[in-house]
Amino acid sequence: MRSGIHERLHFLYKFLHAPRQLGSVTPSSRWLAKTMLNAIPWQQMRNLAELGAGTGAITRFIPNEEKTEMNVLLFEKDTDFRQQLRLDYPDRIFHNDCLRLRLALHNSRLEKLDCIVSSLSFRNFSASDRTLYIEQITSSLKEGGWFITFEYFPQMKKELMQHFEIVSAKWVMLNFPPALVYICRKKASTQVKQADHTTSSRDVISVSQVYTER
Repeated sequence: MRSGIHERLHFLYKFLHAPRQLGSVTPSSRWLAKTMLNAIPWQQMRNLAELGAGTGAITRFIPNEEKTEMNVLLFEKDTDFRQQLRLDYPDRIFHNDCLRLRLALHNSRLEKLDCIVSSLSFRNFSASDRTLYIEQITSSLKEGGWFITFEYFPQMKKELMQHFEIVSAKWVMLNFPPALVYICRKKASTQVKQADHTTSSRDVISVSQVYTER
């Protein structure tokens, strides 16, 4: 694996050339990674996908296949990042386009995912691709499956609530920039239909919690 300094410099170089694709000048911190992954019941996981694996800042905290017998699919668009990830995690399954998530599952002979961890914000996508992104995620997750993501500028909550129960939402201040992590579970089909036919809304858990582990 690359050193932390080399990894950050490489990430910054990539950001300067494609800021919209990366969305940040530095990889996610270990505090952000642990906040995202600590809620996952690993003993129940058989199939998991990480979207936007980048330099592996979150990937390195996902248990390896030997410990869990879990299939892990890593999606990374950048060729250099993906090649390095292949060297660091040879037991993982690699793909380059998260907007073809269902096709990737089909090619891997997997039906549904237990969990999707994403480092991709809505800001990474055009309006049409954003719709496709959500459709690929919801159609790939089993009912009750976990969807865990974060963003720097809150705008995802309303759309997430249409498809997921937001179990928790908390700010991780020990990250640059500070990030808001959403821990979600996919609603049952009946719940989604009911939500489409109601105009009432309800608040989810407060986002005032702050992750401050040192």
